[in-house]
Amino acid sequence: MEIFLGLFKNVLEEGFIYGIMAMGVYITYKILDFPDLSVDGTFPLGACVTAGLISTGVNPWLACLAAFFCGAGAGCITGLLHVKLRITDLLSGIIVMTALWTVDLVVLGQGDLTGKSLLQFYNQPTIFTSGPMKLLPAGLYKYRVVLLAFLIALAVKLTVDWFLRTRTGLLLRSAGDNPQFVTQLARDQGKMKILGLAIGNGCTALAGSVLAQQSESASVSIGIGMVVQALAAVIIGTSMFGRIHILNPTTMVLLGTLLYKTCLIIAMLKLPSTFLKLTMAILFVAALLTDRVGRKLRRGGVRHG
Repeated sequence: MEIFLGLFKNVLEEGFIYGIMAMGVYITYKILDFPDLSVDGTFPLGACVTAGLISTGVNPWLACLAAFFCGAGAGCITGLLHVKLRITDLLSGIIVMTALWTVDLVVLGQGDLTGKSLLQFYNQPTIFTSGPMKLLPAGLYKYRVVLLAFLIALAVKLTVDWFLRTRTGLLLRSAGDNPQFVTQLARDQGKMKILGLAIGNGCTALAGSVLAQQSESASVSIGIGMVVQALAAVIIGTSMFGRIHILNPTTMVLLGTLLYKTCLIIAMLKLPSTFLKLTMAILFVAALLTDRVGRKLRRGGVRHG
């Protein structure tokens, strides 16, 4: 029973943290139809910026905010490369992802140009060990990561939902679905893409910041495979829960992340850790196939009706 509760707690912790990133990827992948590979760079960027700031005594909440804006800045660069220099979407993301590797090394080195790939900040205050978390009773304190990760994910979800209902959010959605409509409104669809990439990568960097504070460390290599995880969560969520009309897309994405993490942990119970990336790839393929079958069934239902 204790093992089951431990696994369930781990699923919730990782599901809510990675769910923040998945909601950002939902904006770029589903709304803008932009395959943004810079996610693999902005996730560790958020973690590295947070580690560098906290280790120098900066408030952990300010570190989260700084991580978000650094990720948003990287997303803007991806958008500018694509919109202004007319570099393809895939190459724009790859260029930014590659450049951020060096940036992360410098940040972790805290100004030392030789850089380092890992920075630990044990015994430093984090969002999980300071402020309101200290006031939790002993029985709840051991669940502080789950509670706070849920609250942060909920805050991001509500903010994204609110933004997508604003005039700017509607234009952003139109930039992915109907770019000509945005142009007819005398709006620059390129600016909308840049804005969407900034928000998406900001959320991704925020997720990296939260994960770094959970583990009290940051590494430049933690971003490898993040785009696969996020895309799998988005596809699983929107395909598995798409017919439940009371759920909005961000809720589907969060549920998809939890389901993906559950499948991943179950699959890894009897496999060595070296099979992690292979398992992630297999789950991603399974998610793609599930989405394809689901779309065929929906089309068949429409024809039949």
